[in-house]
Amino acid sequence: MELKRKTYQKLLKWKNESCGKTALLIEGAHRVGKTHICGQFGNNEYKSVILIDFSVVAKEIKDLIENQGEDLDLFFSRLSVYYSKPLYVRDSLIVFDEVQLFPLARQRLKSLVADGRYDYIETGSLLSIKQNIKDILIPSEEDRLEMHPLDFEEFLWAMSDEAMAAFLLECFNKKAPVGAAVHRRAMDAYRQYLLIGGMPQAVLAYIETRDFEAADKEKKRILALYRSDSAKYATGYEKRVVDIFDAIPGQLTKAEKKFKLSSIDKTARQREYGDAFLWLVDAMIINHCFNSTDPNVGLALSSDRATQKLYMADTGLLVTHTFCDNEHLDNELYRAILFDKLHINEGMILENAVAQALRTSGHRLYFYSRVDAGNRQNNIEIDFLIIRKNKVSPVEVKSASYRYHSSLDKFNAKFSKNIGESYIVYTKDVMLKDNITHIPVYMAMFL
Repeated sequence: MELKRKTYQKLLKWKNESCGKTALLIEGAHRVGKTHICGQFGNNEYKSVILIDFSVVAKEIKDLIENQGEDLDLFFSRLSVYYSKPLYVRDSLIVFDEVQLFPLARQRLKSLVADGRYDYIETGSLLSIKQNIKDILIPSEEDRLEMHPLDFEEFLWAMSDEAMAAFLLECFNKKAPVGAAVHRRAMDAYRQYLLIGGMPQAVLAYIETRDFEAADKEKKRILALYRSDSAKYATGYEKRVVDIFDAIPGQLTKAEKKFKLSSIDKTARQREYGDAFLWLVDAMIINHCFNSTDPNVGLALSSDRATQKLYMADTGLLVTHTFCDNEHLDNELYRAILFDKLHINEGMILENAVAQALRTSGHRLYFYSRVDAGNRQNNIEIDFLIIRKNKVSPVEVKSASYRYHSSLDKFNAKFSKNIGESYIVYTKDVMLKDNITHIPVYMAMFL
């Protein structure tokens, strides 16, 4: 079964607008579907495609790229013969897969794109890590595209529901309730999405079997791969990467969700873990969220890089990671989510899912935290801040039974000049109340 991905339309847009003038770099975590979408796109949109996988590439191809790039006629002839694929001017695609493993190939793209005969796509992760860009010239002829796990709309497509997301978007735009029957159906589907996540292998395993355990096995394989990757590529700080990775579920279960290094080691210092945080972010395994201390001057400009929250890039992986040593049937979160029995600490799942939805929609993640030790009444905690229509929109994630939104009220009063629409994301239907737009969690993808 082929999963329908929004990335495909973005690739088509690049092909039609670039017309060979730029290469496209697709960044994404391992197993997010980068290689597959490139093969699918190449086979559908070009007469031929050559995919060079640098995780298994032969020495002859590395030598060809490194030493024989000047005579491009000979270069392309040898590439065509080696892969037994003819190359057609302006109708062939060459893919450099996992390009971070051979950075020189990325540098070669400057002359290859200038030649103009073929189109080029690169895939990779860890593309900002120092050893992966050391001593190479990053080509300016490079467009970038991030690929994330399936969002909820793509999950619905995979479940053979092509209509629901369009209707939900219409209701979101009109701020109209979807109605009890549709809301119940949407929440049932969304609970499945929370458990399975958006990694293609897990989604396909579930679609083929309708078995959560089959999806869980795929997710455990992915988590094991991430650990293996850190051992291979986080040279010199691999233990710190694993320590941070393992601490994420525990940190998110706390009411105070800011990541504290002291939970790993009471003597740990931020500067010692800087490379480890960067590795996990650059591998697109986690999403980091920084405290924007003064939204009046812009979210990024006032961000406190030392105060952050860490979320898993895929909520389904978080569910499995939280109980990674247990059998599927012993995973308490599965029962809590399926039967709508999430307790306050398990609300981390919904918050992680909203972080994932915002990040997939293109937002960088920020939150707001103000602590007044002298007067707790002045404390303010806002889960997320996003920019919508050139204004700052605060976003709070709440349980269905919440009663108050005092932090949101205090934040809106403090920054009233720059505040746009305020949102509460929860598990009930669309509602407008107290000048706040309440939306069900499955609509977070529209923010």
